Order: sequence, then C-alpha cells, then structure tokens
Amino acid sequence: MSNEATLHSQQEVMHGAHDHHGHEHHHEDSFISKYVFSMDHKMIAKQFLITGIVWAIIGAFFSVLFRLQLGFPDATFPWLESILGHWAKGGRITPEAYYALVTMHGTILVFFVLTAGLSGTFSNLLIPLQVGARDMASPFMNCLSYWFFFLASLVMLASLFVQTGPASGGWTMYPPLSALGDASIGSKIGVDLWLTSMALFVVSQLLGGLNYISTILNMRTKGMSMTKMPLTIWSFFFTAVLGVLSFPVLLSGFILLLMDRHAGTSFYLSDIFIAGKALSNEGGSAILYQHLFWFLGHPEVYIIILPAMGMVSEVLAVSSRKPIFGYLAMIGSLFAICILAFLVWAHHMFVTGLNPFLGAFFVLLTLLIAVPSAIKVFNWLTTIWKGNIRFTPASLFSIGFVSTFISGGLTGIWLGNSSIDIHLHDTYFVIAHFHIVMGVSAFFGMFAGIYHWFPKMYGRFMNNTLGYVHFWVTLAGAYLIFWPMHYEGMAGMPRRYFDYANWTSFNQFNGLNQFISIVVILVFATQLLFVFNFFYSIFKGRKLTVQNPWNATSLEWTTPIHAGHGNWPGEIPEVHRWAYDYSKDGREFIPQTEPVGPNESAH
Repeated sequence: MSNEATLHSQQEVMHGAHDHHGHEHHHEDSFISKYVFSMDHKMIAKQFLITGIVWAIIGAFFSVLFRLQLGFPDATFPWLESILGHWAKGGRITPEAYYALVTMHGTILVFFVLTAGLSGTFSNLLIPLQVGARDMASPFMNCLSYWFFFLASLVMLASLFVQTGPASGGWTMYPPLSALGDASIGSKIGVDLWLTSMALFVVSQLLGGLNYISTILNMRTKGMSMTKMPLTIWSFFFTAVLGVLSFPVLLSGFILLLMDRHAGTSFYLSDIFIAGKALSNEGGSAILYQHLFWFLGHPEVYIIILPAMGMVSEVLAVSSRKPIFGYLAMIGSLFAICILAFLVWAHHMFVTGLNPFLGAFFVLLTLLIAVPSAIKVFNWLTTIWKGNIRFTPASLFSIGFVSTFISGGLTGIWLGNSSIDIHLHDTYFVIAHFHIVMGVSAFFGMFAGIYHWFPKMYGRFMNNTLGYVHFWVTLAGAYLIFWPMHYEGMAGMPRRYFDYANWTSFNQFNGLNQFISIVVILVFATQLLFVFNFFYSIFKGRKLTVQNPWNATSLEWTTPIHAGHGNWPGEIPEVHRWAYDYSKDGREFIPQTEPVGPNESAH
C-alpha cells in the first residue's frame, strides 16, 4: 500500500481501538447513518442483496402470471382481476398486460436481480474482505451506487402503476415500437419511465464498477499480489471492467431513443407509417439501436455469469478440500472471455440482413468463446474429482451451476451458427438456452454465494434442511421447465406470443405447456421457501460461534464474527501464500496469513 493509505489505515485502527474500549467517542452512528445511508461496504452489500431479493420475487411472480396464460389460455382466474385490475378483466390477462409482464420479467431479472443484486452484493461484501482493505476505495461513491440503484428501482416500480401500464416492447426495447408513443399502449409513458430507470441504473453500475476496480488495484494488503487473490476477486475485477466499458454504450442508445421519442430526431426512425399516415422521420435505422444494445447485451451476459463463476470456484475448492485446479488457466480463461465478450455481439443479429461474410466472422468468434468456458468446466470437474466433498447447500448449488452451465452452454453451439440460428431465432429454443445457461446458472451461483457467506454477513447459519429442499426442487424444476422448450423451438414455436390456440401446428404442445406452467408454480413456491429461510435465519438462525466455520483459507474468515466498519480491529493481516492451500503437507488447510515454512513447498 502507499504511505498515505498506510497512514489512513493506522488512523482508522487507532480510532477503532478507542471506540472498542469506550474511550474518546466522537459520535455514535444513528440508525440512519448505520443502516440506511451506510458507507460500510458490508451493509451496502446487504442493501443490494435484500433489494435484489424483493425484485426477484416480483420478477418471478410475473413469470407465474404469464405462464398461467400460456398453460391455460382458455381458463379464467378471478383472483387475477383483484391483482391486475382492468388488465385482467373477467380473470383473463389481456394481451397488453401479457406483453408488459414478459417485458418487465426480463428487465427485472437481467438487470435488477442478476446484475445489481448479484454483483452489487458480493463485490461489495468480498472485495475489501478478501484483498485486505478497510473498505472500498471510495465509501461515499459506494453509498451513491446503491442509492442510484434504489432510485432506479423506484422509477421502474412506479411504471407498473401508470394508467397506460409499463413498457411492453420486450426487455430489449427495440425501436420503432419503443420509439413511437402511438405504436401501442405499452409504448407510452411506461417506456419513458423504463428508459429513465435504466439510465439511473447505468450510473449506479458505473459508480460501483470504478470503485471495485480501484479497490482491487490499489488497496490490497501487504503480500497480496494479484496471483494470490482468490478467483472471486478476479471474477469481480473482470466483471467491473466489462461494465465500465460497455454500459456507457447502452446509455447512449437510451438517450438517442429518448430524443427520437420527444425531440423529433430520427436516429432509429425512417419511412414510418401509422394508420396510413406517413411520419416525417427519415434517415434513421432501427438496426443501429440493436448494435448499441447488443454491444452491451453480450458483455452483460458475462457481467451476470462471471461473478457466479468466481464464487462457484471458491465454494468448490472449500467444499472439496482441494486446491482449485489450474489457477492461472482459470484467470487466463476469465481474461479471454472478457476480450471475446466484446467481439460477438452481432450473433444476436443474424436475422437482421447482416452481411454473410460478416456473419461468418461472428460465428467464428462465437464458437471460440466456448474454449475458455470449456477450460473452466474442466477445471471445476477436476477440482471436485476425488475430493472429500462436503455436501452443503452451497456446494450443491455450485455443482448444479456446473451442470446447468454445461447443458445450457452446449445449445449455444446451435444458436452460434448463423444458418441454424435463422430457423431457431425468436423461438422457444432461444428461451431454453438463455434461461438455462444464464438465468438458472447465475441464480445457482448466487444461491451458492448466499448460503456460503451468509454466516459472514449475519453471524448466523441458514437452515440446511430447507436449503437441501430448495436445491433439489429448483434443479429438477429448472430442467423440467426449460429442457422441453428446446423441442418446441425446434418445431418452430415462436416466443412472446399471447395465444397459440389458432395455430394448429402447435396444438400438440398444449399438454406440455400446461405441465411447464405447473412446474413453474411449484418452483416459485420453493423460492418463497428460500426467502423465508433467509429472513428467518437473519434473526433466528443457528449462531456462528467460530470465525472460520468452513475452515477456509481466505482473508474474510480472519475478521471478527461481527466485524465493525474497518473489518479488522487491529492491523490488517499480512498475506504469505495463495488462497487455495488445501490438503497440503499433511494439513487440511493453511490460511493465507500463515508464513511459508522453510521446508514447505510454495505454490
């Protein structure tokens, strides 16, 4: 660390010591400063997590509602009218409400849960603790990051209650539908609120990402070289880099879209007719928006999945009592994914009339990105191979992550081929691939992280029995929901359709759609069981009595059970070894803080 940082840390240690012994109290933290506008990274992590859980319940409930329509298109559910009002007259969801539910479901889970909820929680919690820092590089910016996210959440939530309803142009918000307020009822003020919320969300992500990068590069404790950092920190670092480089492109796309809506510009509009009347817009291109959106959209996939990869690597090593296999190969594959993520965005655009030569270029890069992903899978499997595995809920969700990442990732080979994608694009095959490889896998990584680091966050354990039920029902349910959708997609069944009743070629899937909808309801109920377990365990869970319950080697387990702001009451520990010294020299684990012995083999 720099001399200034060292001096600052020493001053904080002295201040913390005085507070601990009751001498020279300068001020007591009020409830507002401690729990609301907190600058402690651990409290901010909890704020991100609980906000993300609330959004996850809302987003998942929306999927239950539109699955009722898909599974039982002729049935009426009177209770729906009491929830949705005129959007479900007579107990049947209207087409406008259906498209709004699909749009908000995707927006909420991709951005507000799996981006802010996942990365915001664990980057905040683990970066200072695992690199040996008192807090983030800028605690104030960190606080602002959460409150911009909270403000974005309020605006998005408000859009659900406007008279014309929320945005209903799909979570991608493609123009011209989203650029013309008269195009549909779901293109009115709901889209303005959606774009405003997402702009605030991008600001939140940029503030957080810059903080994460600065902390990792500048605030590591003595001895913590880059190659001694846990893979969690590497994954958070690359995630932050992806976000800082790609989110501004998305923001620019949103600003241009707002200008098309309200300033009379034609960035995305040209030769548009509404009700037989030609609009004055000329020269724009809706394809430009797709380029801007997917230049963020594909790195966004890895912004979501990389933190889960890092946490799964950590949990599998701890649970298997073995060193992570191929540490440098894991870092190299993360770096390769980070680079390739910026070079494959147009594989989402094979059906837009893309030049075939250019399409072949993106096919090659898309298939190349499977190589670093395969390296990671190989390393996870060899890490647990012949390991003395402890089957905790965290380790089960980590193994489940590997399973869904493999099975969902393999279907990407089909979609990555431009000639096959032309047939499969916008079918249920895409839904199946996307949800298994990214949605389910990212949630499994998030659940693994929550179960594993819950004792560090709250000083208590979650209930293991409920955790096992949560895992097995969710794993089985995920495959029962999404695997059959591959066959619907191969038959050409398009996604985002409100009713397939008059499409006789798809009547064969009526029973299957009912089955999927029933499983969705069961899996949603199981997630509510997890939510109960989470909040109940905060107050009534089994108390943590030792600092290091998992016998892990990394630094976060050297802090007190209830660590104050500053994390360590004395000096920050010095690091002497890498983060994965398990089952070495006859010992089950060796903490990073223990010096390397004279006769010990160093990593």
